[in-house]
Amino acid sequence: MRTQWVAKRRGQGNVSQMHYARQGVITEEMDYVAQRESLPPELIREEVARGRMIIPANINHTNLEPMCIGIASKCKVNANIGASPNSSDLDEEVGKLNLAVKYGADTVMDLSTGGGNLDTIRSAIIKASPVPIGTVPIYQALESVHGNMDKLCADDFLHIIEKHAQQGVDYMTIHAGILIEHLPLVKSRLTGIVSRGGGIIARWMLHHHKQNPLYTHFDEIIEIFKKYDVSFSLGDSLRPGCTHDASDEAQLAELKTLGQLTRRAWEHDLQVMVEGPGHVPMDQIEFNVKKQMEECSEAPFYVLGPLVTDIAPGYDHITSAIGAAMAGWYGTAMLCYVTPKEHLGLPDAEDVRNGLIAYKIAAHAADIARHRPGARDRDDQLSEARYNFDWNRQFELSLDPERAKEYHDETLPADIFKKAEFCSMCGPKFCPMQTKVDADALTELEKFLAQKDREKVPM
Repeated sequence: MRTQWVAKRRGQGNVSQMHYARQGVITEEMDYVAQRESLPPELIREEVARGRMIIPANINHTNLEPMCIGIASKCKVNANIGASPNSSDLDEEVGKLNLAVKYGADTVMDLSTGGGNLDTIRSAIIKASPVPIGTVPIYQALESVHGNMDKLCADDFLHIIEKHAQQGVDYMTIHAGILIEHLPLVKSRLTGIVSRGGGIIARWMLHHHKQNPLYTHFDEIIEIFKKYDVSFSLGDSLRPGCTHDASDEAQLAELKTLGQLTRRAWEHDLQVMVEGPGHVPMDQIEFNVKKQMEECSEAPFYVLGPLVTDIAPGYDHITSAIGAAMAGWYGTAMLCYVTPKEHLGLPDAEDVRNGLIAYKIAAHAADIARHRPGARDRDDQLSEARYNFDWNRQFELSLDPERAKEYHDETLPADIFKKAEFCSMCGPKFCPMQTKVDADALTELEKFLAQKDREKVPM
């Protein structure tokens, strides 16, 4: 779809959506997004120009169906996939991508660290994906020197970043906000540094006693991103890994640096979103969202969870979806899903499904709470189908139609029960929704009650 759209922009230096938006140009991508969001194209352009919305759309990802991430649009959900040295391979990861898209992922991040040739895996995922693909290039940079910190240098980072951009990656997590002076601030933490990319940079700085190379070479990364329209996803290397560490000095110090980097990128018309925690108690979520908006000048916030308690391994898609719904309500633009395997192992296809559905629920609940136009329409339609015992319509409107039908059919599988005015919970005699009162009966009841009220007669 985008082949002709981007052909006329190639070779023009800065090809970012923000660059065109600030020139007053509504690109084809902006127009497409406006149709998807049912918003005016000019509003999309204004939000992108301002930096409150991004359209991740690398010019080399031509099979992409453009989408947006921002406070003015619906709350979005990202799904993480990725092969590891211990498990999965290319075919399995492409399968996870297809499953994530099927169940409504708005973007997908390839976090592969092994399990095959990383370039081949990434290329296959991009080629198969109609949604934006994000990566964390620092993983491959470390892999390219076989984990040897002595050999890892700034040129390695820049080389891998450009390779990902050339392949068509739409946004990249860049861990440029963690500085060497931040490292002593983690001493009082229970879980230290839990960001994989942040841990790599921290070990590099401790090993070399030098400043973060992604910070010192940030302008060179900017020049790479200009050529391909890659969006920054500024990584939160010091995000809290438990509720004890939430909103601490280390996290907030890095957030301030991320705000500075956001504005540096904007000076070059580059799109930015900012990553956030993590593990945060419910009473601190609003503070975290508002603090990010303040420090980062309202750049879109992209949060992992946050998990609101730490005691439920195996159920962290639930502990985090609670926090995600709240974060979305307070203004977070995109939620990064957490699967039941979080903290325990590499997610399989069923984990991807469960994590993604939990987060589609959270994002949709946030849209309803923010009173987005039309957000509740589907809920009302499903409620009407439920009241009318239209089981097939209920399945159709469900976030996971297959699972809804599966649960219904466990006890009442025959087709005749698709028209039955009951389910296996109440049975045929006790369903309260069989109590249907027509308009005439209600009118007579109202007259009766009014008469009793006038007569002051107790019921």
